Amino acid sequence: MTGTLLSLGHGYSARALAARLVPKGWTILGTTRDPAKADALRAAGVTPVLWDVQALTDALEQCNHLLSSVAPAEGSDPVLDLIGPEVAAKAGSLNWAGYLSTTGVYGDHAGGWVTEDTPLTPSTKRGVARVAAEARWRAVPDLPLHIFRLAGIYGPGRGPFQKVQAGTARRIIKPGQVFSRCHVEDIAQVLEASILRPNPGAAYNICDDDPAPPQDVLAYAADLLGVPRPPEVAFDQAEMSPMARSFYAESKRVSNERIKTELGVRLLYPDYRTGLQAVMDAEAR
Repeated sequence: MTGTLLSLGHGYSARALAARLVPKGWTILGTTRDPAKADALRAAGVTPVLWDVQALTDALEQCNHLLSSVAPAEGSDPVLDLIGPEVAAKAGSLNWAGYLSTTGVYGDHAGGWVTEDTPLTPSTKRGVARVAAEARWRAVPDLPLHIFRLAGIYGPGRGPFQKVQAGTARRIIKPGQVFSRCHVEDIAQVLEASILRPNPGAAYNICDDDPAPPQDVLAYAADLLGVPRPPEVAFDQAEMSPMARSFYAESKRVSNERIKTELGVRLLYPDYRTGLQAVMDAEAR
């Protein structure tokens, strides 16, 4: 199967998906706000699309698959703010549409498990904005929408190694705190699996099998690098940005059973240990 995918907000996760689809004959149209980045997109086999109404409308006319990775801005969805009517006009002729959301929509569960059927009770401003964005995308008539709720994303060039190597990492200790996370290649394979098995209206959590305290992940990264583990700092004594502190306002374990049972996904990196080892190997190359 091949097609033409319009990737709105062609960022880290979308680039990983494109790297899977381009060699299989797909046409990928990737948006950028910076014309200087066009050559880098072309080098990856992606056709650049500038972020303006006319260019986006033209790209919509060409595509039969649509993916939005664009985060809410000032509490609203930038894509639907800019080209909502154009998306609605195209919706009925799309084979598949995806929206990348976050597990932050579930709010705090004091370390308990959440599934895609858990009520959405966000406790942060970002989570509230994501719930609103999901609802706006769901409200587009005839759009074959699939929502993907991503846990903490890591992969080559995006993970704990740089901070550990620089000596700026700290192991923040908050008893009972756990996060779920996902390797970017597993995000890409879930998106591809959904494209091959469309189920409009579905929501999928994307995360690994091993929710873990964040300090354990940093310690393991340091062990892989062969450097001292970052110092421990109690949460209530740690100097953190408001955004970093907000991540610690929520603790939950995210179930990924649906991507396995409905999409047949077998995770490439089912835990942070296998994932971090792969990242280190990739960055060494």
